Amino acid sequence: MHPPTTTVSKVTISLPPGLLEFADRQAAQLRISRSEIISRALAQAKSAEEERLAAEGYRFYAQEAGEFADASARSFVEVLDHAS
Repeated sequence: MHPPTTTVSKVTISLPPGLLEFADRQAAQLRISRSEIISRALAQAKSAEEERLAAEGYRFYAQEAGEFADASARSFVEVLDHAS
């Protein structure tokens, strides 16, 4: 079975010499192209950003859910007090 075909765009980028040398060393060590090493680095950065945003969203909704639970509990206690 072949991996799915991905459309790619050709771009020109400028890198400082140290980063280019690092990319070339990593590409040679992994036996992949310079383009692939840069693509993997960007994919990893994108994934980290998505995880950060998801965690931020979970924290926000967890806080809201906690506040809603607290408000609901207070209302429930008030109803019980009035029913007594």
